[in-house]
Amino acid sequence: MTNRVRRFLMPIIALLLAVSGLSFSSAAQAAESNFSVAAKAAIAIDAETGKIFYNQDADTPMGIASITKTIGLYLVEEQIKDGKLNWDDPVTISEDVAALSVAPDLSNVALNAGEDYTVKELFEASIIASGNAAIVALAEKIAGSEPEFVDLMRAKVESWGITDATLVNASGLNNSYLGDNIYPGTSSKDENLMSAKDVAIVARHLITDFPEVLETSKTPTKVFGEGTTSQVEMVNWNWMLPGFLNYKEGVDGLKTGTTDLAGACFVGTMVKDGQRIITVVLNATNHESDPSARFVETSKLMDYTYANWKQEEVLPADSQLPDMRTIAVKDGEELTTKVVLKDAVTLWVRKDMDKTKLTLTPQLNKEAKDKELEAPVNKGTKLGTATVALAEDTLGYVDDTSHSSEIIVAKSVAKANFFVILGRNIKNFFTNLF
Repeated sequence: MTNRVRRFLMPIIALLLAVSGLSFSSAAQAAESNFSVAAKAAIAIDAETGKIFYNQDADTPMGIASITKTIGLYLVEEQIKDGKLNWDDPVTISEDVAALSVAPDLSNVALNAGEDYTVKELFEASIIASGNAAIVALAEKIAGSEPEFVDLMRAKVESWGITDATLVNASGLNNSYLGDNIYPGTSSKDENLMSAKDVAIVARHLITDFPEVLETSKTPTKVFGEGTTSQVEMVNWNWMLPGFLNYKEGVDGLKTGTTDLAGACFVGTMVKDGQRIITVVLNATNHESDPSARFVETSKLMDYTYANWKQEEVLPADSQLPDMRTIAVKDGEELTTKVVLKDAVTLWVRKDMDKTKLTLTPQLNKEAKDKELEAPVNKGTKLGTATVALAEDTLGYVDDTSHSSEIIVAKSVAKANFFVILGRNIKNFFTNLF
């Protein structure tokens, strides 16, 4: 669907839906025990902890199209934060960017060669209108050229532990649209590839480090280049926002993507009951027959997540470790002291999981590994950490971390006096002798 046709149809569709009161709720599908997403890959995670709620082939790199722009948006925000760039800085449009901005059938706002637009205008165009030329203009502003910007993108995702991505341009387009302006060593058919899990990691960094980006991503429409020859109303590609076909309360981002290779993709985020989740749907199966397919599947995934997962306390504070209830205290008034977890442990629990079945894996410091502390010992002394997980939960976290709690001494032990220590030593001597 071209931008012109889309701008004409979307307000009409939204109005008809509002009048008819039609609902696109997918709660019924979400309740099914054999839940799946009609897409090549999908993932749902907790934005705060990175806990994975659902994983459908989410580790396989595949086309991500304009979802690529989330990486560039992060770099722009980072430049602003570091004082290297300002929102009102002018960006002069090159001939190549201007030509790309009017390429047929691509998401864009028209940009005039030699004309200046602000960083903020191009940033908003990159999100709201998924402007391919807009993100390339920002890439040239920051790095001098798009290939050099791609180097920054690669370095950034690698710093987040993403090592299996293929990044060849800033926009997410197939290289065939870029003519001779492609990354050195790549082909005219190359395209950006990332796994759904990688996309979730990028999105989590973006909205955690720069939550203000959501103010732009939740904007349904906005005028670009007001008062210039490029003035145009941008219409957000995210149809889950208010006034659109697949509106869902709580959704405020994040980014769509579509190419022949990638299919219809969407990284979404929403807040419900104070809890933000991130979802990724790559290559929605029914997109050819249903342009809303990626949003329908995202809605199902969001409903499934909220319906099936909740945070629950699985261990109270001062819980003991099954295999380490006490530790020896050398020369103490008492020869052992109790070992406990410092804080209560709260985990995400799926409704079909037994929260009493836990795995606790201690990682002890040197003193604790020796299985004996030397008196005096203070209450609260840290002995290490314990990884706590549900035995039935194999999904883990996107950054390969886990929930951990400090292991501490529960009771202080003073040092025994000289005569007590002497008596113990004499007793031990004769015990060992005979």
